Amino acid sequence: MTELANRLADRIGQGLRGKQEVIEFALITLFSGGHLLIEDHPGVGKTLLARSLARALDLPFQRIQCTADLLPADIVGAQVYHPRTGELTFRPGPVFTSVLLADELNRTPPRTQSALLECMEEGSVTVDRETHALPAPFFVIATQNPMTSAGTYPLPESQLDRFLLRVRLGYPDTENEIDVVAQEDGHRVVEELAAVATAEDVAAARRAVQGVRCDRELTAFVVELAQRTRNTTDAVLGVSTRGAQALHRACRARAWLHGRDFVVPDDVRALLVPAWAHRISTVSGGDTEALLHEVLAETPLPD
Repeated sequence: MTELANRLADRIGQGLRGKQEVIEFALITLFSGGHLLIEDHPGVGKTLLARSLARALDLPFQRIQCTADLLPADIVGAQVYHPRTGELTFRPGPVFTSVLLADELNRTPPRTQSALLECMEEGSVTVDRETHALPAPFFVIATQNPMTSAGTYPLPESQLDRFLLRVRLGYPDTENEIDVVAQEDGHRVVEELAAVATAEDVAAARRAVQGVRCDRELTAFVVELAQRTRNTTDAVLGVSTRGAQALHRACRARAWLHGRDFVVPDDVRALLVPAWAHRISTVSGGDTEALLHEVLAETPLPD
């Protein structure tokens, strides 16, 4: 990896042990200018990953604990009336930060979930017909529990499509789990992490990613994969053009992380599932990851 990526991966790994691939996916999302969705069962380190990444960056950080009674104004802010002056002033919500952790996003109803749509797509908030710009960079890390968990609301397709990658942590291997259990308080360790990157570092990395070359043949390969997800009878909703753009961006970021200024087919293979599995709806709720592997196997690679 590049020097910046190595510094960040090492620092995040101090808080989240044994999850280097997931950490790499998080850095790819950050340097692509996208947003990250972390889905898994409670207690496997979803919040720990988000907090470790935020601590490794010298950037403002806010956390929202999503609950069933959370309102959109609790996220974006609201106009506040001042009785003495009779004036209304805008009080910004926690979304006005650089790194936002939306913890257990699917525990809040669709009305509140939609408060993040404009923030994530346009980097701004509109309240009472007045638009307010968010800080740059603006990076959302959302966690969600499996839909089998009690008290969850499904994220709509439009919300899922805003996330560049979706990752799952899974349980650690035996050796790392022993270390985690012995350590007991992982969040205390995270609070002691020192930042190793600044906003300028992130901006420079994003500019470098934009300079990574993806040949037209590989871009056509990505588009063909997306079209096959739309045409297969196993899916009721395939990958959108925005989804194809997301994979294209993520591949360029992965190439840069690995010290290349060009994309190779391995980048597409590595990112196909985390970039697309959450964007597809299958017939009878089938396995979207298996469908993507099938589509990839049936699509000829470019020369």
